[in-house]
Amino acid sequence: MEAAAGALSPVLRKLGELLAGEYNLEKRVKKGVQSLRTELEMMHAVLREVGKVPPDQLQEPVRIWAGKVRDLSCDMEDAVDDFLARVGDGSASKPTDMRSRVNKFLKKTTTLFGKGKALHQICDAIKEAQDLAKELAELRKKYELDMRSTSNCATIDPLVLALHKDVGELVGLDHTRDELIKTLICADGSSKEQLKTISIVGVGGLGKTTLTKAVYEKIKTQFDCVAFVPVGQNPDIKKVFKDLLYGLDNEKFSDIHNTTRDENLLIKQISDYLVHKRYLIVIDDIWEEEIWRCIDCALYKNKLHSRVITTTRNVSVSKACLSSSDDTIHKMKPLSDEDSQILFHRRIFRSEEKCPEDLQVVSRDILKKCGGVPLAIITIASLLVSNQRVKPNHDWMDVYNSMGHGVTQSDIAKDMNRILSLSYYDLPSYLKPCLLYLSIFPEDFEIERDFLIWRWLAEGFIQRDKGETSLFEIGETYFNELMNRSLIQPAKINEEGTVVTCRIHDMVLDLICSLSSEENFTSILDNAEWHALNLQRKLRRLSLHNIKAKVQNHQFDSTSLSKVRTFAVFSPVTCDWLPSLSSFQFLRVLDLGNCGSRKSSSGISIKYVGNLIHLRYLGLRSADIDELPMDIGNLHLLQIMDILNTGIEELPASVVQLRNLICLYVDSRVRLPKGMGNLTSLEVLDYVRVSSSPHIVKELSHLTEVRTLEIDWANMDEDLIDVLIKSLGNLHKLQNLCIDNGGRLTDRMSESWVPPPNLRSRDFQSGLIQGRFPSSPPWK
Repeated sequence: MEAAAGALSPVLRKLGELLAGEYNLEKRVKKGVQSLRTELEMMHAVLREVGKVPPDQLQEPVRIWAGKVRDLSCDMEDAVDDFLARVGDGSASKPTDMRSRVNKFLKKTTTLFGKGKALHQICDAIKEAQDLAKELAELRKKYELDMRSTSNCATIDPLVLALHKDVGELVGLDHTRDELIKTLICADGSSKEQLKTISIVGVGGLGKTTLTKAVYEKIKTQFDCVAFVPVGQNPDIKKVFKDLLYGLDNEKFSDIHNTTRDENLLIKQISDYLVHKRYLIVIDDIWEEEIWRCIDCALYKNKLHSRVITTTRNVSVSKACLSSSDDTIHKMKPLSDEDSQILFHRRIFRSEEKCPEDLQVVSRDILKKCGGVPLAIITIASLLVSNQRVKPNHDWMDVYNSMGHGVTQSDIAKDMNRILSLSYYDLPSYLKPCLLYLSIFPEDFEIERDFLIWRWLAEGFIQRDKGETSLFEIGETYFNELMNRSLIQPAKINEEGTVVTCRIHDMVLDLICSLSSEENFTSILDNAEWHALNLQRKLRRLSLHNIKAKVQNHQFDSTSLSKVRTFAVFSPVTCDWLPSLSSFQFLRVLDLGNCGSRKSSSGISIKYVGNLIHLRYLGLRSADIDELPMDIGNLHLLQIMDILNTGIEELPASVVQLRNLICLYVDSRVRLPKGMGNLTSLEVLDYVRVSSSPHIVKELSHLTEVRTLEIDWANMDEDLIDVLIKSLGNLHKLQNLCIDNGGRLTDRMSESWVPPPNLRSRDFQSGLIQGRFPSSPPWK
C-alpha cells in the first residue's frame, strides 16, 4: 500500500502550487482544488499507516480502497502536470522563475491554448477527482474499513541507516572454500589433466554465490583465462555466451555485445578460444538442465587441467552438470549456531564478542528463527541498527515477534520472502518507491549506480531538503541506505571505494517484483506474460524483457500506454513492433539503451520524442539512432540525456533550450551547438572533444553547477589554454575532472590552476598532475 501513499505525496505538493495564486485560477476552481487537497490529505494520513502493514495482514476492502486512491492520485498528478506544462513552458530551473514566466505568459495572452483549453481540462479533472474522492470517503465509511493489521505481530519502527556494507563476509564458509579448492587443485599446485566440474547446490540465501566467488578469487591466477557468468531464471542464452566471451578476454571481445551472432556461431567462437587454454569458468545460478546442456556444448573438453564450477538451486540440474566420475556435487548447508552468531554480531557490533548482556538471550532467539541462512541473518541484523547505533532491547523483541515461526528447512524460500518483507516495510517511506523501481531491471542485470539515481530523480522520487545539496547527491544517500540494508549488493567498486554498479539478490528481486505487481507499480512483460498486456490495469511503468521474435508482431494498444511514466526495453527490438512514441502522453523516463546492438537493431524511430512534454530522462545509449529531431528543444522538463555509442554526430541547435538539463552524456565525436552556456543547470558533461566544439571552452565558465566534466584536448590551439583554465576556475562545485590528451594544458594547470575544494578525482591522461597546486583557491 506504500505505492498509494507515495503517489499522493507529489500530487498534494502540486495542488499546493496551483493554490499559490500565480496561475489566475477562477475562484470556483481554487475552491475545488482546496477541497480536493483537504480530502487527499486525510487519505494520505490513513495510507501512511496502512503502508506500514504487509498486504496479507490487511482486510481485502482496505487493499481495494487503497488501490483506487492510488489510481486517483496518479491521474490527478497527470492532470496537474499537463496543466503546468502547457500554461508554463517548464523551462525554468527554480520555482520563482516558473511563477514569473507564467505571470508573463498570462499577461500576454488571453485566448491561447495554455489559458483556455488547459484551464478547462484542469477544471474537469478536479471535478472528476472530487467526485471520486467523495465516493472513496463514503466507501470507507460504508464498510467501516479497519486500517489496522489483522495480525498481532508488532510493527517495527522505521530506521534511517544500517551499520555496515560488508555483506560478503565469508563467515563459516572459509573451511568449505579450502576443501573445494583442494578438490579442484592438488596441494602441490598440480591437478588432473581432464576437465573437472564441481556443482554447488542449495536453496536461495545459503551463500552459494558468495562461496563460489571466494573459491574463484583464490585460484583464478593459476589459469590462462577465467570467467564468472551469471545465468538466472529466464536467461537470454546469446547474452550468456557473449558475457562468457567478454569475461574470458575483455580486450579481444570488447565489442562482442554490439555484434550480431546466433547461438551456433557463439558456441563455436567460445569452443575455438578454449581449445589450447587452461580455463576456469563459473556458471552461476542455473535453473534448467536444458540451459546447462546448451552452455556445456561451448566448453571445449581439453586436457589442460581446466575447471568448471556451477551453482544451482535444483538437485537435478546439479546432477546434469556432472560428466565424469571425477566431477562432484557440493550440497550447501546452513551455518552452525556458532558461525551464525559470529556473522550476526559482526554485522551489528563489529565484533562477535561485544554483544551486551541484556541482548544475548533475544539474540539467540532471533538466530534460531534465522535457521542458519546467511541472507536471513544479514537482513535481520540490518533491522537492529539505526543511525549507526544498536536499537534497544524492546525493538529487538519487536523484530523477534515479527519473524513469526522463522526459517524452516521445509520451506526456506517462503520463509525468506517473509523475512525480507520485514526489511521492506521497515524502510522509510522515501526509500520504498526507490527499491520497488529496481523491479524494472532483469534478473542478474548489472545496474549502474549513477543511472539508477538519475532514473529516481526523473521519476520524482528524490526531493530536495532545505539545504543546498543537489538532488543527485541526495539520491546517493538513498542508494547508500539501500546498500547498507543489504537490499542491493555491490558489483563493481572503483579505486576511490565508490560502488559503480550493483546487483539485486534473486530473492530480493522476487520480493520487489511481487510487491510491484500487487501495487501496480511496475509491469514486466516477457514471452510468458505478453498475451496478458491488454488485461492489465492502467500501466504506469512498463519494462520489456527478453522478447522473442515469435511475439514481436504484437501490436501495442495505444490506450494502455497513455498513462505510462517509464518505458524501458531490455531486449533486442525491431521497429515494426516497438510502440510509437505518440502513444505515450505522460512519459517521464524513456530508456531504449538496452535494445541490443546498433548493428542488430533495425532502426528505432524517435520521430515523436519532441511531443513528450513530460519527459525527464532520455536514454538512447547504443541504440540505432543517427540523429535527434530538431524539436528536441520542446522537452523543457528534460533533465538527463544519454546518447553514448549511437550514430549521432551533432546535437540540434534547439538543445540549448533545455534549461532543466542536469546530465548530458555524448560521444567525443558529437559536435555541440553554440549556446551551451545557457544550460546553467548542467551538473554532468561527459564526454566532449574540444576540437569539435571549440566554443565550449569559453562557455564552460557559465556552467557553474557542473560536478563532473570529461573533455578531450587533442589537437587544440595553445592560445585557448588560458581561456579553459579561467573557465575551470568558475566551476567551484567540480568534483570529478578528466582531461584526455592534455599535453601542455596539464603542465600549465599545475602552475596556475587551483582545484575547487570538493574535487574528489582528477584523471589527466598524458601529463598527470600530482598535486602541484597553489595552496588556496583564487576565489576565496
